[in-house]
Amino acid sequence: MQYFVTGATGFIGKRLVKKLLARKDSVVYFLIRESSGDKIPALLEYWGVDKSRAVAVFGDLRSARLGVASEQIKDLHGSIDHFYHLAAVYDLLADAEEQIAVNVDGSRNTVEFANAIAAGTFHHVSSIAAAGMFEGIFREDMFEEAEGLSHPYFSTKHESEKIVRKEVKGAWRVYRPGLVVGDSKTGEADKIDGPYYFFKLIQRIRQLLPPWMPTIGIEGGRVNIVPVDYVVDAMEHISHLPELDGQAFHLTDPEPMRVGEALNLFCRAAHAPTMSIRINAALFGFIPKSIKKGVFALAPVRRVRDALMKDLGLPSDLSNFINYPTRFDNRDTVRALKGSGIACPRLEQYAAPIWDYWERNLDPSLFIDHTLRGQVAGKVVLVTGGSSGIGLAAAHKLAEAGAITIICGRDEAKLAEAKAEVEARGYQLITYQADVADMADCDRFVALLIANHGGVDVLVNNAGRSIRRAIEASYDRFHDFERTMQLNYFGCLRLTMGLLPTMIAQKRGHIINISSIGVLTNAPRFSAYVASKAALEAWTRCASSELSDVGIKFTTINMPLVRTPMIAPTKIYQNVPTLAPEEAADMIAEAIVHKPVRIATRVGIFGQVLHALMPRVAQIVLNTTFRMFPDSDAAKSGDGKKAPQMSSEQIAMQQLLRGVHF
Repeated sequence: MQYFVTGATGFIGKRLVKKLLARKDSVVYFLIRESSGDKIPALLEYWGVDKSRAVAVFGDLRSARLGVASEQIKDLHGSIDHFYHLAAVYDLLADAEEQIAVNVDGSRNTVEFANAIAAGTFHHVSSIAAAGMFEGIFREDMFEEAEGLSHPYFSTKHESEKIVRKEVKGAWRVYRPGLVVGDSKTGEADKIDGPYYFFKLIQRIRQLLPPWMPTIGIEGGRVNIVPVDYVVDAMEHISHLPELDGQAFHLTDPEPMRVGEALNLFCRAAHAPTMSIRINAALFGFIPKSIKKGVFALAPVRRVRDALMKDLGLPSDLSNFINYPTRFDNRDTVRALKGSGIACPRLEQYAAPIWDYWERNLDPSLFIDHTLRGQVAGKVVLVTGGSSGIGLAAAHKLAEAGAITIICGRDEAKLAEAKAEVEARGYQLITYQADVADMADCDRFVALLIANHGGVDVLVNNAGRSIRRAIEASYDRFHDFERTMQLNYFGCLRLTMGLLPTMIAQKRGHIINISSIGVLTNAPRFSAYVASKAALEAWTRCASSELSDVGIKFTTINMPLVRTPMIAPTKIYQNVPTLAPEEAADMIAEAIVHKPVRIATRVGIFGQVLHALMPRVAQIVLNTTFRMFPDSDAAKSGDGKKAPQMSSEQIAMQQLLRGVHF
């Protein structure tokens, strides 16, 4: 038996060829572009045959008669028993021109070639999309009844099937698979399509919420999902049965699930929360299309929708298919498969391997360089306050990752020590003496950075001043508030605004502000420090809103308590759990790699939520800690040399609120 296959390198085609070659004495001719000739050895290895049984035919789907040489057409004339046409675009995201060129024009060229070689039965792999958005049950003997073909994927699938029905000179059969996913046993798949579009959303929910937490989701129309092994087995079996020419076969699940039910199966496979409450998406059908179109024509609404869909990897028009109205009768397929042992398995039987294979092999995040080196190698990164503590620890990581690492500080001796420390490990570090609290020095430093480095790609505003002193002890120390604001707010602002013009001109830049957990928890005794950091956060929110469309990213890190020289005067901190500078540097690295809007600990987020929902309760909790932990000797102008003995109540409180300033 001799076969000809287009699309033999594709998801279904590769597996179908392997199935055909398993037949005794079979030979498969397969179409492949000359530019893809390097794929042939791997294909032969996958199929387990040599080139005498799997014969490459060079051509192009977009050319008349597939671009196959006239002499080869003569050689193949009358020798092909079965011709399988699988080459097509199976992707909702593909543009209309591409789908027309491949699905419509490509099918016409293929039929022309099959006629030219007088091939035997022509087997066309269509899709349930050929039915369009038909309202009701679509039978296998229906075709012209298709409706709602406005989407190019639906219209081109319908048109290509029409070409087969009208223009094939010999016998033909059509196969309409449902949404094809990976192998039901291994989960193996080649690409993301159909239900896979929702997997990223499920993964995000799993990262945010525990699996036992109920969530609200959607309940749309019925989605017809089938595994690739069923499609291949059914097609190969039916194509060799006699007396079935001129028929179409629905390779579908006879009992399809609703969208919400199917998503819940994948949620369970992912150990993510399931949608306990599902809202029927059809309820939104009462909104007139003109109103929906008008709302999404508004620039802010459109941009938010597009950003969300892009972030989650969802097609922009996916919402049009949530309420898919068509069900597919497949009694002819069931009849043809009777006694073969081939049947479509239930989704619950193979959802787990489908999810597992996607997460291990197809998750788009796997193909993004999430290493610090991948983000900063060769780029200019400035860390202010980099001669000690968090800044120096971050500088070590950045220099090791290949960044052009720059630090600044007031103390020239400490800068020299930091430079020697980094270079002793074999890395480079550039240092500049600069006082960020001095506006004139900031301007001088910015001019130097632009002149020497063309600006910076990443700015880490780490330099800061912290004062732990109760308001009652600060009546005569207004300068504490002035100098804290001068460095933590005005200094960071002056430096940032000086460097922003070059970032905007280059349409890229990332500004990371080291804020404090105190801004979220409103820690007592830190009114000067928290107010300065809160001012910087407020400015950052405004700036990010203005500059989000010109490639400038902002990240705020609400840093918990870190064991650095800044907290050394408060001896009580010697006995409380704090982050090491290296752990804080890891948070900066995370910010550079992932570029989130905010990085905060769970305790910090809880504090912010508590203040928002129950402000009186939050005040009581913080006032209790305020009275429980006294001012330090340094705040009282004492010597501050001895760490006070902590009570069991104090120890319990600081363990409960780890990382919070007291």
